[in-house]
Amino acid sequence: MPSWKKNRLRLKADHQWKARPGHKIFVADRGAVRFDIPETWVVVPESDCVRLYDKQPPDDDCTLGVSYLRLPPMAWSELPLKKLLEEAVKETEREVISTGEIVELHRADLEIVWREMHFIDAQERREAISRVCLGRRKLIQSLITFDFWLTDLDWCNPVWEEVLASLTLAEYVSDPTTGKPRKPSRVS
Repeated sequence: MPSWKKNRLRLKADHQWKARPGHKIFVADRGAVRFDIPETWVVVPESDCVRLYDKQPPDDDCTLGVSYLRLPPMAWSELPLKKLLEEAVKETEREVISTGEIVELHRADLEIVWREMHFIDAQERREAISRVCLGRRKLIQSLITFDFWLTDLDWCNPVWEEVLASLTLAEYVSDPTTGKPRKPSRVS
């Protein structure tokens, strides 16, 4: 995971960044990972990931975490994401009370798998939901987690759906102030 550096840049008038109304765009590493989140959410870089909160912690009700790996060149299709996700969610310290089926999504060459688990939060002693998503495209693999209270399911579902619908990997931009795509290289 790279070290994080926050830059605030003014977008040029002819920029190509587009988010749905009420949303803003989260971009890591000039397009390694990109998706839309509600415009009021707070972004907090941490040592191993970036966390996105619905409110400034500790007053938040949900947490979306994102990290990614740059993969070495090889035939990654021989290691199915579904299998990786099954292994990743097997061992948890949480008191899991139910686990949903794995959902598989494919958009062109972008592979996405995710699973929902219900658990009892150890501190609050109330039911919560954790969704874990792996995405892979070219030589980028992302991990996205979304933790929220069961009572917030109705308003968290559209957030999750928008993250998945807008998720892109390995679509780099040459200039973040314009959002214009970088010319493709042979290996990405």
